[in-house]
Amino acid sequence: MSKRIVLIKDAPLPVGPCSQGVVMDGWVWTSGQLGLDTATGSLVGPDAVTQANQALHNIEVILRSAGSALNQVVRVTVFLTDMDDLSAVDAVYANYFPNDFPARSCVEVTRLPLDARIEIDAVARVNRLASR
Repeated sequence: MSKRIVLIKDAPLPVGPCSQGVVMDGWVWTSGQLGLDTATGSLVGPDAVTQANQALHNIEVILRSAGSALNQVVRVTVFLTDMDDLSAVDAVYANYFPNDFPARSCVEVTRLPLDARIEIDAVARVNRLASR
């Protein structure tokens, strides 16, 4: 299977030299998503909860475009600038992944692009029949 780049208008444009996602061999890898509003390209709010909700929404849109869905996600990485935000972010995360949780790592980092509070990426199986 050849590599297919995901680049759609319904998700924020990448901040750097990367794709929104890459599909290959039945899998899709999303680039790290910040809590960026698609229309403005700006962070949706100053807090991790608001940004997490938008980042996960952006991932959902990218996955759908790639022929996948949140219920096909097998791995997630969460980068936080403050680990004290984890409990609040987990509450948002549970709305997107209510059961059959994907494997996940969560790391505190010093700084993220655009001074975001959170960045999230995902790996999912591609399945045209997948739904949330």
